Order: sequence, then structure tokens, then C-alpha cells
Amino acid sequence: MKRRDLKIDKLPTIRRLPAYLNLLRELSIKGEQTVSSSHLAERMGIEPILVRKDLELTRITGTPRIGYSIQDLIGGIEGFLGLGDTLDAFLIGVGQLGSSLLSNQNLMNLGLRIVAAFDKEPQKSRSEANGIPVFGLERLGELARRINVCLAILCVQPEEAQDVTDILVAAGVKGIWNFTSANLVVPDDVITQNEDLCPALRCCP
Repeated sequence: MKRRDLKIDKLPTIRRLPAYLNLLRELSIKGEQTVSSSHLAERMGIEPILVRKDLELTRITGTPRIGYSIQDLIGGIEGFLGLGDTLDAFLIGVGQLGSSLLSNQNLMNLGLRIVAAFDKEPQKSRSEANGIPVFGLERLGELARRINVCLAILCVQPEEAQDVTDILVAAGVKGIWNFTSANLVVPDDVITQNEDLCPALRCCP
């Protein structure tokens, strides 16, 4: 994904774009061709004017009384988020969920390539998982700075999540995909996407 110089006031919009994308893909699968800002607003639980302002980032314009082309919006959002590019990522926490994500080919189909994984348990950090090297957690900051990854996937225990996040932020990582139940505290220029799963699916040591 190409880095962009973004104003802080645009970050809430950027955090909403993946949710728009999921809704649009759902509508496309159902055979819908167009969508109105009011429909998106209702599904998102926000005001239509906010939807229109959000979608301005995609440079896709709607047609009065018709709405937006769903395919154009999908392409616009994917282009803005860089989903057409390969995005290198680190995965932290090689437990049940982390191991599942490492073997998930759908991530690669979305342009996401996990280049390294990290875990605090020594036996895991001297191995590979699905061909991906696993390092000790103590090397996270060093390798994040050296490889200059943009995204980290967080699959540690909730009580460990903030400490790991602090390491990632200090190393310059600007995107965190949070699969824990922890409410992360990050600077304004770091984007987080929370994917809190049911307890049975949360990562374990």
C-alpha cells in the first residue's frame, strides 16, 4: 500500500472505509447496481451528509435520484486503501487464531502478505508457520523498523495488547488490525481496525 500524507481530520473517514466496502460487496453479490447515500447511512448508523463527505475521498460521484454505482465505489475504495497492491504485514501471536490467519489464503487474495510472525514462547519463535518465519517478541521493534511494514495483525492476549501496540507505534507502524478485545490507545496518525471475535475464537497462547 502506498503511503499517503493524510490530515488527522480524515482519519475517522478512513476507518469507516472498510465497513463501506463490506456493505458494497454484499449489495453487489445480491445483484444491486446502485446505492444511495441514505441507504449507506442507515446501514452505517450515521447521517447521509457524512456518507457523502466520506465518499469524496474516493473521487467517485453519485447521480441525483439514482445514487452511486456500486462497482465504481468498490473500485474507488479499494484503490484508495491500496487493496490492489501487496501490503506486507507482521502477525503477532501465533496461537489458535494467529495460526489460522497464517494459513488463510483469502488474505493473500486481498493483497495482504504476512512476511513474519512473532510470539513470546521460545519454542514457537524458533520455527516456521506455513513457511512464514516466527521470531521472538523481543525482535518485534527491531524488525518492524528494518522492514518498514505498514500493518500489524494483533492476536495476543488482551492484557498484552497495549504493550505490543506501544512497541509497534514506536517502530513506526501506522496500521493495526486488532483481533483482541482490548481498547487500544494509539496516536491520532495510527489507524486501528477492531475485529473482536467471540471468546471461543479468540487467540490463545
